[in-house]
Amino acid sequence: MKEFALLFRRNITSEEAQPSPELLQIYLAQWSTWISKLSNQDVLAPGGNHFSPEGRVLKPNHQVTEGPYTAQQQSLDGYLLVYAPDLEAACALAEECPLLQGENTSVEVREIAEPGKL
Repeated sequence: MKEFALLFRRNITSEEAQPSPELLQIYLAQWSTWISKLSNQDVLAPGGNHFSPEGRVLKPNHQVTEGPYTAQQQSLDGYLLVYAPDLEAACALAEECPLLQGENTSVEVREIAEPGKL
């Protein structure tokens, strides 16, 4: 089995894009069900977490931007690591992610590569 990162993106910088407390509880229940399913399938690898909305982007020549990197009103929200035989199987796991039920969200699937063996 290969290891893949599922990178979760959504709008984390806009207050109006955040779910209400009631909706958040629904999302958390869906997330918990999905994580349990991955765990029961024995494809959930150790690692993964959510990111805070605070951060900095460092660029060459000492350029620093406050806040997370955003593109198309999306920013990296967190990640999971999963085991799958290939990219297609990893994408099939990611397609069931409840985050994809929202607007302006995405899940990027990337194989974990050993340094120097790209």
